[in-house]
Formats: sequence, C-alpha cells, structure tokens
Amino acid sequence: MATALTDDIDILATAKRNIGGGYVPADDEPYMSDAQLDYFRRLLQAWKRSILDASAGTLQQLQDGPLREPDLNDRASSETDWGIELRTRDRQRKLIAKIDSAIRRIEEGEYGYCEVTGEPIGIGRLQARPIATMTVEAQEAHERREKVSRDD
Repeated sequence: MATALTDDIDILATAKRNIGGGYVPADDEPYMSDAQLDYFRRLLQAWKRSILDASAGTLQQLQDGPLREPDLNDRASSETDWGIELRTRDRQRKLIAKIDSAIRRIEEGEYGYCEVTGEPIGIGRLQARPIATMTVEAQEAHERREKVSRDD
C-alpha cells in the first residue's frame, strides 16, 4: 500500500504535468516575476483540484462499499484500510488549507519569501514544495527548536 507522502508527491507530479504551457521557472530570471507567480498559482490550483478529485473518489467508494464483511478477518482488514484512507484524506484536507494560504500569499505579493527572515525561499524549494513558507535554513532552525521543546 502506498504511503500518504507518496500519494502527495504523485498528486503534485500529476498537477505539474497538467498545468501545461511548457514554462518552468528558472533561477536566472527575476525572482517572483509575473511568469513565475502565474506558474505557481496554476500549479497550486491544479494540485488542489487533483486532491479534491481523489477525495471525491474516496467518498464514492465509502458510499458504494460493503458495510459489513461476513468474515471477521476480512472486516478487520477492510476497516484498517478505510482508516488509513480516511487519515490520508484528513491530511490532504489540511494540505488544501495550506494550498489556499499559498494562493492568498501570491495574491498579496508575499509568496516566495520566508515568513521568518523575509529572504527568498528559492525556486528549487518552491518547485519541490510549493506551499513552503520558510527557507531551508529557517525551517531547520524551527524544527530544532520544536524538537528541543518536545524533549523538555
């Protein structure tokens, strides 16, 4: 069974293929130019659509699927599978909120810049994680602080 992270990566890769146009942001062009902002807006919207489409399929399967399996082992297996599927959809629901936030940052002119340092996040990082809000360095520092406070 595929992991939720693998599903997210696959959905993002599909969204990248679906936005078309052939344009891919490059490091040698002005940072957060109109073309780059348009690319990331379309990418985020396509990613959101893909997640919503997958969610609709899950809902349909839940409605159509058998409620009770005759065998206890089959029932336990089905319930485990549905539990995993529902947790994945819950995770994707949270991801949609982050996508909406990224689209809002594009509209407000804040997209692509670290919310901690104000420095550019970087095209490569945004290509890999379009919802990123921090530079790699700021994210690592945040995670170290989080780990220290969790260990206390």
